[in-house]
Amino acid sequence: MDLRETAEQRLLRESVAAMAAAFGPQYFIGKAKAGEKTDELWAEAGRAGYLGVAVPAEYGGGGAGMVELAIVAEEIAAAGCPLLLIVVSPAIAASVIALSGTAEQRERWLPRFADGTVKMSFAITEPDAGSNSHRITTTARRDPDGGWRLSGTKYYISGVDETEATLVVARMADAAAGTLRPAMFIVPTDTPGMAYRPIDMVITSPERQFTVFFDDAHLPADALVGSEEAGLAALFAGLNPERITVAAYSNGLARFALCKGIEYARQRSVWGAPIGSHQAIAHPLAKAHVEVELARLATTRAAWLYDTGDTAAAGEAANMAKYAAAEAAINAVDAAVQAHGGNGMSVEYGVGTLIGAVRTARIAPVSREMILNYIAQHTLGLPKSY
Repeated sequence: MDLRETAEQRLLRESVAAMAAAFGPQYFIGKAKAGEKTDELWAEAGRAGYLGVAVPAEYGGGGAGMVELAIVAEEIAAAGCPLLLIVVSPAIAASVIALSGTAEQRERWLPRFADGTVKMSFAITEPDAGSNSHRITTTARRDPDGGWRLSGTKYYISGVDETEATLVVARMADAAAGTLRPAMFIVPTDTPGMAYRPIDMVITSPERQFTVFFDDAHLPADALVGSEEAGLAALFAGLNPERITVAAYSNGLARFALCKGIEYARQRSVWGAPIGSHQAIAHPLAKAHVEVELARLATTRAAWLYDTGDTAAAGEAANMAKYAAAEAAINAVDAAVQAHGGNGMSVEYGVGTLIGAVRTARIAPVSREMILNYIAQHTLGLPKSY
């Protein structure tokens, strides 16, 4: 692994940063407060090919990998416009369909992922399952007409109101074993029997969270991703990209916060000198910078391992990168807010509004505690605790 970015990767980073800077935090916050969506930013990123960098070239994508998609997610967030749907749509849904979908599903969806003309949400979490995916109760059963009937409830599903379809993790009956096994279905958001209700959140964001209900929703036979045997493989195809891009998203937000904190510490003068000359201000910002750079290295390593096809190593690395980036982002925002003093809690200065956004990454898509459980068991060889 060469830790130096290639010329193409550097150009991608610079180009995405320049595009996102033309929108900036005021655009993002303005959209959130007006109850509107960041459609213009998404469309511009799609037209430029940034959202489709990891889609195979034969479907109109960039033919690159998760390293490049992580660059896109990070730089857009670093410009103050964190797009959570990059995690959900290009990272999870497109990866799942590219790796596990049928030929027809790839032909139908991947070209539109490539140019950003489709958004797809992802539904795995349930009210009573939490982090225990084995307790998922959303169930698909065969319909006499050859299709499927889907019933259940999903919780904290991002962006359902702005996506064309939802990739739903469910369970279906295994007639031979007499058990329920995981399966994934592509469900258009206008499917009869599907409904959703917004969850009132404290986070300032144009992207909203929803409870989603499936009441005997009827799906065609080709809604099943891949074959009936593809369930676990299809699911795990999306989990590592999810963690990697959440880490990149967190790294971008951390960089944005640090830039704000550093700029303020340079300019603000109280006792005849910039407050950044005082170690009580400088050291927390410097420490946060170190932590963010370490998290960025961890994220790049995880993305590289994923792109090389080393699934086992990528799983461990993606979990560690997500953990490290979430912690680094929380500390970076805290240092930036503290450097601003009372102004840190003012909307005008743009750092206090980040507190909820970065804190969420410690909880979702998998909690800090579950990542530590994973590392303890699979890396350290300790007994399973749950």
